[in-house]
Parts: sequence; structure tokens; C-alpha cells
Amino acid sequence: MDDQAKFAALRRHWEASDANDFEAEHDIYCEEAVLDYPQSGERIRGRRNIQESRFVQPNRKRFTVRRIAGGGDFWVSEFVLSYDGVPSYVVSIMEFRDGLVAHETQYFGDRFEPSPSRAHLVERVG
Repeated sequence: MDDQAKFAALRRHWEASDANDFEAEHDIYCEEAVLDYPQSGERIRGRRNIQESRFVQPNRKRFTVRRIAGGGDFWVSEFVLSYDGVPSYVVSIMEFRDGLVAHETQYFGDRFEPSPSRAHLVERVG
């Protein structure tokens, strides 16, 4: 699988995630894939367990991809994940093996106001 095909697979993955299409969303993972959430200390092993963990999540989710970048077997997606309308800013690092994702790590960050000490230096975006 070349880089163009991996990029297209990632686009399909995030589109399926946004549509709550749990089958299509998980087509990108190999059977023994691992998903890590470092902030909560969780590791989920296996494509079906990853899929079930997302299926049982009770909140209404929306995904807005901001950027996908990478090459070879290492890809990063930056997106906004809204749970019931509350946005979190997420970075997903995916490592491919034989054309499928074998390992994913997701980092979550909540929105915050800029520090007053640097307010005169910043440009507000989004």
C-alpha cells in the first residue's frame, strides 16, 4: 500500500468515525491492533475490542479532521472530536504494518484561554 492509498484509507476511517459507521471505521485496523490512551493509562488490544470500546461509548461524537500527515508506515491525524457538542483537540498517531494499522496512540487536549501574560503576542484562531 503506497502513501496515497494510506492517506485515502485514513480519510475513509475518519469519515466513517464521524458517521458512526462502526464497521467501516474499523476496517483500517489489523486483527491484533493496539490502541493506547496515555492520558488515562488505557491500552486496548484487538480490532474487535477497539471497535466495541467505541460502540459502547454513550456520547454523541462528531469528528472534524484538521490535518493528516505522514509517510511510509507512520501517520498523524489532527482533529477536533466533539462529545455531545463539547470539543476536544486530538492527535492520533497510527503505525501501519502490511497496509493496516497495527498501533494507534491518541492524545486529547481540552480548549483553554490564553494566558494573560502572552495575550499581546497571540492571534486568536478558530
